[in-house]
Amino acid sequence: MKTWPQTSIPELPGTGVPPRIFDTPSGTVRPVDAGPTATMYVCGVTPYDTTHLGHAATYVTFDILNRALRDAGHEVRYVQNVTDVDDPLLERATRDGVHWTDLARDQITLFHEDMTDLAVLPPEHYVGVVEAMQLVIDAVDALTAAGATYAVANDDTCHGPDLYLDLAKASTLGSVSQWSREDMLGVFGERGGDPGRPGKRDKLDPLLWRAQRDGEPSWEGGDLGPGRPGWHIECTAIALHFLGKSFDIQGGGADLVFPHHEMSSAQAECLGTHPFARRFVHQALLSYDGHKMSKSRGNLVRVSQLRAQGADSVAIRMALLRHHYRTEWEWVDADLTNAESALARWRQAVSVNTAPDAEALLVDLRAAIADDLDTPKALAAIDHWVDTCLTSGGHNPTAPGLVARMCDALLGLRL
Repeated sequence: MKTWPQTSIPELPGTGVPPRIFDTPSGTVRPVDAGPTATMYVCGVTPYDTTHLGHAATYVTFDILNRALRDAGHEVRYVQNVTDVDDPLLERATRDGVHWTDLARDQITLFHEDMTDLAVLPPEHYVGVVEAMQLVIDAVDALTAAGATYAVANDDTCHGPDLYLDLAKASTLGSVSQWSREDMLGVFGERGGDPGRPGKRDKLDPLLWRAQRDGEPSWEGGDLGPGRPGWHIECTAIALHFLGKSFDIQGGGADLVFPHHEMSSAQAECLGTHPFARRFVHQALLSYDGHKMSKSRGNLVRVSQLRAQGADSVAIRMALLRHHYRTEWEWVDADLTNAESALARWRQAVSVNTAPDAEALLVDLRAAIADDLDTPKALAAIDHWVDTCLTSGGHNPTAPGLVARMCDALLGLRL
């Protein structure tokens, strides 16, 4: 699947600091510790109701990590999926009276426009489930060959049985989330699971292949029969194909810790890969009107709506970066207003002829970003330089350009 346009990154003097990042399984901030090419997989959207600010916060966060890795001298192989066939998408298409492929196409186009406006670097591989269907089928076949699957019978309205992963074959279940079984069961049903399905060996066993139902899209699965994938197997199959075993970073929103990342990892273990990823990194959830911003609740603030109202996309990105990615927070109109005011001052400062020296600022920015993506600290350092510039001036004619380049290269904020 075609991704959005590539964004150029200005060159900066010197080399950045290798980033350290909070790893969910260990509960500690750890070095990414990548080789010459860092490998990163970030779970993409199910394309309906995109792109709300919760989405945007996630992809901006991993864009900062992408930029930090590149600044530290790494090449980055970045893969992102898009769940362009799944129950929520089909249900929304039926509700709105549109074909599910048209809904997916239109929402993917909108997502690309939003990512372009927010200066998010595109992934090297942007992969839809539909185009990766054979990868998924091959992965499910391999799980079956490994003795890690079982069938659950359906009634006569279905074209064969459904296929599930047998979690008894995955000894590391819980290694990603560190959750108890009770905690897992508490949310499994509301996060796409089917704990009450008759015939399952374990309430938590995830669906791998859903047999064809009348009126639903399906693909020929060979020995699996006609059907379509369950949710989690797509990311296991796509990540292992494009990044190989035990890649560096698995990323996404905090609501993906369980079950999605837990199940993706369990499936990979049953395919002979552990760990699935060496670091699991998660963006905290964003709220609006007192509740988590979510499609199901409908309390969404969309990037496209803000842009249509005249908001500067650079200010939207700045507003998101004012909050640390691991801190839950609630969007209010003042977030954008304050960011627009700060952005105007930054642009004024980098347009002067001479300004205070900026080499120390570059050191501070690199250190803040490398320290678990501390973007609030990085922005505060720039605010201080801007205040000094606009109140006291300076004598360095190259400083304004350097500050503009570092804001662009490290933070994706084009002044």
